[in-house]
Amino acid sequence: MPRTAVRYVTRTTAAAAGAVATAATSVAAAAIAASIIFSPVPDASARMDGVSEDLLRAVQLNQITQEQAVKFEARLAGRILGDA
Repeated sequence: MPRTAVRYVTRTTAAAAGAVATAATSVAAAAIAASIIFSPVPDASARMDGVSEDLLRAVQLNQITQEQAVKFEARLAGRILGDA
């Protein structure tokens, strides 16, 4: 096979592989996005449980004070439970 033909085959094969990889990545991203969009929304009490756990962990790591955690949780409870 002539050298130019080998280069052409190599380039087109590499380009095709890149296109397939890009398409696969796009499909995977779309699947992840769809799973997030169509996943059930947790109820308000489950959300507040998660907030409480996260704030407790932040206090344990000395990222915030206990007083800050209490105020922030109260503010979020008003928003989250007020929407429920």
